[in-house]
Amino acid sequence: MRRTVFDADHARFRAAMRAFIDAEVVPSFGKWYDDGLVPREFYYRLGELGVLGLEVPVEYGGAGVESFRFRAVLAEEIARAAVSFGGSSAHVTRCLPLITALATRTQRQRWLPGFVTGETMFALALAEPGTGIEPAGMRTTAPLSLDGTEYLLNGSKTFVIGGVHADRVIVCARTAAPRAEDPDYGLSLLVVDAAATGYRVARQLDTLGRKVSDTAELTFTDVRVPAADLLGAPQHGLAHLAAQSVRERLSIAVGAYAQAKAATRFARRYTTERRAFTHPVASFQNTRFELAACHAEVDAAEAVADRAVAAHDRGELSAAGAASAKLFCTEVAGRVIDRCLQLHGGVGYLADSPIARLYADHRVDRIQGGTSEVLRSVIAAEMGL
Repeated sequence: MRRTVFDADHARFRAAMRAFIDAEVVPSFGKWYDDGLVPREFYYRLGELGVLGLEVPVEYGGAGVESFRFRAVLAEEIARAAVSFGGSSAHVTRCLPLITALATRTQRQRWLPGFVTGETMFALALAEPGTGIEPAGMRTTAPLSLDGTEYLLNGSKTFVIGGVHADRVIVCARTAAPRAEDPDYGLSLLVVDAAATGYRVARQLDTLGRKVSDTAELTFTDVRVPAADLLGAPQHGLAHLAAQSVRERLSIAVGAYAQAKAATRFARRYTTERRAFTHPVASFQNTRFELAACHAEVDAAEAVADRAVAAHDRGELSAAGAASAKLFCTEVAGRVIDRCLQLHGGVGYLADSPIARLYADHRVDRIQGGTSEVLRSVIAAEMGL
């Protein structure tokens, strides 16, 4: 079926990104994967190509694109090659919406030009060791000084995507005590300079998948954060984060659909080329039926993802709608990628095979941005249940 969500501009962007990935990412990705990091210089290259500044307003050096469609095209092309752009995913999908929505004009002037070029890479630090993102469990504190000029940040954060290479990190910290009627009150967002005294990358985390996502644990010891680096309203950090959950979940849904489509493509190609008992594996009924089932599920996920992208561009994608899209697409991807790995046989179990990377990379999608269980609760609440 012909897709209607993209036009000729998106097709040109897709062709450019595919050529770039094939020429400059695929040949080097094996080394990046072994190193657990993309080179810092890679972000400068993304800046040169305009990838980092797609949605940044023109006055700050970006392209001023308001549509999510270009970002969806990029997600599809990255998945198609079973590669990753490292921590830049958090830079553009998690941090930019917060900056765009909350930063003052002065803050935008300070941060966005470097954001576009890759000279100032951002990361988002929410979860804490042992407690996750539960507000009541957040122990990272940042009281405001008596003269109101700076916050004193102490604590630690974990699962920080892009944390090793980050130049600035948006940290959720407790700046005031919670209220009995509002336990989320008192958490604020601070944009912390990674060069500040007391800021430390404690370790790079060894994750099951997303090996080049630059995931880190950070510690803060008496880090002085200027009051001018408060992002948004003080004491309302969780509300600010919740307001961006729709876009975050849409990004994950689109990425999951793209991975499922890529997995089906890899399995089709492998079973066509691989022979067993003198016949292509794809000629056996079970293989054909499995691939057909995967194709049907990918078709359904594509429809859900495209509808969600279109709704987001119209400003009509609700919290429940984004939750539904993420839940459906990530669950489909889990089933499809698993079946496609099975069709690869022993080759699929090799860590450096594209299908194995997809298998490991996708698993976190049913956890991050709200677990599948949490999303079911969001959808049920929208249904009045």
